[in-house]
Amino acid sequence: MRSPVTWAAFLSFTLAIQPAAALADPPAKREIAVENRYFNLPVKTGAPKKRMRYVLDDKTIREFEIELANGEPGFWVFDDVSEFKGKHLRVEVDGAPADCKGLAAVVQSDAIKGGDDLYKEKHRPQFHFTSRRGWLNDPNGLVFSDGEYHLYYQHNPYGWDWGNMHWGHAVSADLVHWKELPIALYPRQFGDWCFSGSAVVDGKRLAAAYTSTGRGECIAFSGDKGRTWIDFQDDPVVKHVGRDPRLLWHEPSKQWVMAVYDESDGKKGIAFHTSPDLKKWKIQSRIEGFYECPDIFEATVEGGNGARKWVLYSGDAKYLIGEFDGKTFTPDQPAKQQLWYGNFYAAQTYSNAPDGRRIQIGWASGAAFPGMPFNQQMTFPCRLTLRKASDGVRLFAEPVKEIETLHAKKHVVADRMLKPGDNPLAEVSGDLFDIRAEFAPSDAKAFGFNVRGVPVLYDVATQEISCKNVKAPLKPVDSKMRLRLLVDRGSIEIFGNDGQVALSVGAIPADDNHALEVFSRGGATRLRSLEAFELKSAWEAP
Repeated sequence: MRSPVTWAAFLSFTLAIQPAAALADPPAKREIAVENRYFNLPVKTGAPKKRMRYVLDDKTIREFEIELANGEPGFWVFDDVSEFKGKHLRVEVDGAPADCKGLAAVVQSDAIKGGDDLYKEKHRPQFHFTSRRGWLNDPNGLVFSDGEYHLYYQHNPYGWDWGNMHWGHAVSADLVHWKELPIALYPRQFGDWCFSGSAVVDGKRLAAAYTSTGRGECIAFSGDKGRTWIDFQDDPVVKHVGRDPRLLWHEPSKQWVMAVYDESDGKKGIAFHTSPDLKKWKIQSRIEGFYECPDIFEATVEGGNGARKWVLYSGDAKYLIGEFDGKTFTPDQPAKQQLWYGNFYAAQTYSNAPDGRRIQIGWASGAAFPGMPFNQQMTFPCRLTLRKASDGVRLFAEPVKEIETLHAKKHVVADRMLKPGDNPLAEVSGDLFDIRAEFAPSDAKAFGFNVRGVPVLYDVATQEISCKNVKAPLKPVDSKMRLRLLVDRGSIEIFGNDGQVALSVGAIPADDNHALEVFSRGGATRLRSLEAFELKSAWEAP
């Protein structure tokens, strides 16, 4: 789930919000002359939430909830206030005494307080994107432009849990090494949050569509490489019960399409709107049976003599394959298919990706990091392809080739019979791996890996691959099984048979266990090949 509250409850809460002036008790106040880039705010996860605001010339310019530390903070969050340098801001905290210790502790500087070990924290993922501070969820606005992959995302910059939805922003030249930039979209006011959306290249500018929870589906434009955005003056462009607009240019019909989650008449589905200019929209059709965060794209079927198909995808990683004429999606079959399993939600693919690749990033929903100043991570970028499988045309996912820029020491196990008790990786240890192996089951009941104490197991009888509480069906191909694992400090991603199925599993192993094992149980397994690459940190300079 995307948040700890239901959508209906959230709307009820938003509509019930009262202006600060209606509060009975005056807020705690502090005047600060802005001289540095950041306000550093003390946070204690689990502390009572307080509403904090910045006031300039008697106008509220930012307002949010924060678990303000009244004593020793668990960590510090930062707020970029550089645009207000040379001005005086009044910082207010509702429901706090005049001598509020948390307010008094707010300090400004040009550095992130407590950031000396940034990206080196004990459980910080080393090649999966995480925000420097605070919560993240859905990837938004995935677009390639001017040599940069943009990753916008749902972000609470003020705390470890969901809330205060902004659009965070990071860019990368290679999908591996990310640079986090200042927040791209701020809420216009408290309660009017910036929910999920998408971005496209529109001539010499970028265009984004996002859900304003107080207004509807909005369009924004950027003329500075996606760093800042200006809302279209006639927003919202679509008003309905729904969210998560996905933009695309439909070349055959020469028009823009918005695929957006819609709850018309209480039924869940995806509505399709069209526009000649991204500003005036007309609804064209609707398809039921989908929930949140739609994605739609066209791809060539590998081995299909050049045939192309459309894929309609939603937040739960289930999809249909069919035809799309720019107005209506027509599925080839009524039953949805599934590619991803486990900690995976709200995935989106890149618009305008180079080389014609279809690159996908998802939110590793539920992959939590207790005790850290950040929470949740993105899945590693994967290339999606359409291929002919035994049961029809299906989506496959494999890590993008750029992961190889992190490859370090290589460990190789040659073709051999793997018996119970054998472990040819006994001398290998570490935190970060890219592992590729091919098995040919013999009389074994199960085989797989043990990664720092976390089993990744293939059950021969049930034909299932599992890790922790995540399972997925996976049949051998030509009596062989290929497995690929990406191992980071907070997750294990598993790709079966060249990406026929993919599992995202949140896992923080024991601090003192760095062992790696490949095993066979209940009999022997032929291990045809194995390569285990140790990985460098993506946070180090490439």
